Amino acid sequence: MRQATVYIDQQALQYNLNRVKQLAPTAKIVSMVKANAYGHGVKDCLAALKDSDAFGVACLEEALEIRELGYEQPITLIEGIFSDDEMQIIIDKKIECVVHHQQQLDWLRAHKDAYIAQGLKVWVKLNSGMNRLGFKVPEIIDVINALKAEGFTCVLAMHFANADAENHPLNDQQREQFLHVKEACAPIMGSCCNSAAIFKWPELNFDFVRPGIMLYGATPFADRSVEALDLKPVMTFTAEVIALNTIQAGESVGYGSTFVAEQEMNLAIVSIGYGDGYPRAFPKQNYVSIHGQKTRVIGRVAMDMIAIDITGIHAPIGTEVELWGKDRLVDDVAEANGTIGYELLCRMSARPVRKLA
Repeated sequence: MRQATVYIDQQALQYNLNRVKQLAPTAKIVSMVKANAYGHGVKDCLAALKDSDAFGVACLEEALEIRELGYEQPITLIEGIFSDDEMQIIIDKKIECVVHHQQQLDWLRAHKDAYIAQGLKVWVKLNSGMNRLGFKVPEIIDVINALKAEGFTCVLAMHFANADAENHPLNDQQREQFLHVKEACAPIMGSCCNSAAIFKWPELNFDFVRPGIMLYGATPFADRSVEALDLKPVMTFTAEVIALNTIQAGESVGYGSTFVAEQEMNLAIVSIGYGDGYPRAFPKQNYVSIHGQKTRVIGRVAMDMIAIDITGIHAPIGTEVELWGKDRLVDDVAEANGTIGYELLCRMSARPVRKLA
């Protein structure tokens, strides 16, 4: 059997959840499990995140999967519903929605009594500079005050565009708008902190925090590692050596013959590729880890295989190679790939076997 394997460390996930509790002790935790728990597998991750106060997802299908697995915590649809016929479903399944445009408000009001009777909160989205979803000031103040007058329980929600940047001027603008709206609509619950903001601005944790990438042991910052943040990687992605080659100076490797050996080298071919979710385009040199020893990937990544340099390394056929995990961090692979850890985790294919660590 081809050995490309994703191991999920539930203890690491629980550890990271406890880090959120340490950083935001008075806030309720809405654990973000959208996109199949950031590619980790929602079923296994929910088991480790069962002490979360609530869950956050992007769409109704993801919310229904959580309910089908038996979890009764509140669930927030962070993009809201996409059609009127979804409203009755979310009411029946006790799923809360974000509202960010007038049509969603119309759908909500058409089901007002049933929504309120279920004790569901309405998350009203502020567009304070991200310019994706939400109502701008002053419209959002009128929206919230009208909803409150109609009997809805509201949460003021916002998303930082640059929480990972130390001194971006938009951070102050977004913070000031959020605090202005919160005061104008008082009393109202608030939620604006994602993973980066949880670390940076504890004074903004308010009623609900929404950790995402930090739960899975990857960093939300370009300049702060998971070790510095005291987080533990949850996913370890491995494959095995399936062939060994020795090449001489002047011989090339892989599609396009982009790598040419300068001297005799020992190569191992590893059963992994972009068909498994391992990225292909590397502007910078990439590495894997064998028994904790880093070694370089050479030539182009193919759909099912990569070549690595094992000169001076004992790596017979069947040797396990860590593509990312605890020795070779996904953030480092992402940086070499010109992207972020979020993307590599979320675009994992279904082909690797998934196991609990």
